[in-house]
Formats: sequence, C-alpha cells, structure tokens
Amino acid sequence: MKQEILHIQTSAFNALAHPLRLKILEKLRSGPCCVCKIIPYVGGEQSNVSHHLALLRKAGIVQSEKRGLEVWYQVTDTRIFKVIDQMAGCIVQRLKKSQRLLRSLQETAV
Repeated sequence: MKQEILHIQTSAFNALAHPLRLKILEKLRSGPCCVCKIIPYVGGEQSNVSHHLALLRKAGIVQSEKRGLEVWYQVTDTRIFKVIDQMAGCIVQRLKKSQRLLRSLQETAV
C-alpha cells in the first residue's frame, strides 16, 4: 500500500479514536447540523467541541459551511458510518465470546 494512502487511513482512524468525536458523528448521522446543536448533544465546552470538529474536518471526515451567523457541519461521506458500525459489531462479537467463556469458567468452578 502506498505511503500516502496509509497516511490518509491513519489520519482518519486517529480522528475516530476519541469518544467525543464519535458522539459528534453520532449527532451528524441524521444529517447536517449547526454547531450550536452539537455542543449540547455531546455535553462539551464550545472550545473543546470546536477543537474536535477541526480534527474531524482536517481528516476529511466532516465539512463545515457558514450559514449567516451559524456554522453547520456534515459528514463528507456517509460510508464512515459503515466503518463505525462494523467496529461496533466486532466489539459486540468479542464481548459475547468473552461472556460465553466467563459462563463456562463459572460452570466449571461450581
């Protein structure tokens, strides 16, 4: 794989690697949104949310548009939600496997 592609992938995965940024994307899943609605949804300070939005924008995951006095954000490619959902599915599968193993251990301990 070319170095440029690896760099872009790394940038995108790093941008996804924070709970607040995932929560921002969760809010944007339903479509474009004003930053004034994102802030209360994620429960962060304005400066912190703006910082995380800037990281998502730098990674090319979101884009912004000024509409009057408001700044609106939207996801640049909705396939990012498939990536997030796939990871969630992997985590659920791993947890189910761990839960089965734990039950098995508990049954042999009794």
